[in-house]
Formats: sequence, structure tokens, C-alpha cells
Amino acid sequence: MARAYIGLGANLGDPVAQLSAALDALGRLPHTRLVGASSLYRSAPVGNAAQPDFVNAVAALETALSPRELLGACLGIERDHGRVRSFANAPRTLDLDLLLYDECVVDEPGLRIPHPRMHGRAFVLAPLAEIAPAAVVPGHGRAADLLAGVRHQRVERIARG
Repeated sequence: MARAYIGLGANLGDPVAQLSAALDALGRLPHTRLVGASSLYRSAPVGNAAQPDFVNAVAALETALSPRELLGACLGIERDHGRVRSFANAPRTLDLDLLLYDECVVDEPGLRIPHPRMHGRAFVLAPLAEIAPAAVVPGHGRAADLLAGVRHQRVERIARG
């Protein structure tokens, strides 16, 4: 079984309910077990500032799915929750990002692990460091150590996971 971390985010509809439903769906994936979930965090949107704040979290999974299979399952959960990809950084009902898969580094069309921008985003690092402070972002270091570099970004814990 591999340890994988999934970033969750939403800012349309009822983001808290969307993240709760997505965590349930992740826990029901075949050959996968949800082993942890962070608190919920509120963060400012990145790129397109003219939209509501996001609610974010990180889930820890143990899975026998390959990285590609896990990504496909996450995209299916997004679709099931009404995700529409209209433009980059658009508001969304649900966003699931495969952040880490063990300490693998993957760079294939449509699949990059670690997530290429996670080391510079407080809304990913704060919830990740909460549940796995020693998690290593290959090429960048431990999640807890990376938080210092993103302290200027607004992210606040709003609910316990």
C-alpha cells in the first residue's frame, strides 16, 4: 500500500459539504483507505481574485491504486460533484489534487507528482503539515519546514477535521 495525499478545495455551492462528501468518496475508493484528514482552512483565491474564498483540506490515503488510477478516481469524484473546467483558476464546486504518492516523482502528460505548485501554497502546506509534518515534498523538503516560506499567504483554520 502506498501513502498518498490529496488536496481538496471548493468555493462554489456549500464548500464545507462538498469537502465532506469528497472525503467520504475518497474513503470508498477500491483498494483504498482514508487514514487521515486535516482541519478545514479558508484561503484567498489564487490567480483570479474576483471569486469567493476557498475552503481547503488535505486527506491521507493508503492505496493499492497506481498514481494514474488514483488521479482518474479523483477526476471522477470531481465530475460527480459538478466540477466544470471553464478556465484556469476558475471558481469550482470541487478540486481534488494528487499532491504526493509515497516519495515518487512522476512527470508524465497529465500527471505530475509532487503537485508542481504545492510547495509554494499555504492552503496546501498548512493542512498537510497538520496531518503529516514530516511528509517530504521531493526536491523541496518537509511540509512543516516549507510553511515558513508561505507565511505571507492568508490561510486560516476554520474547523477541525
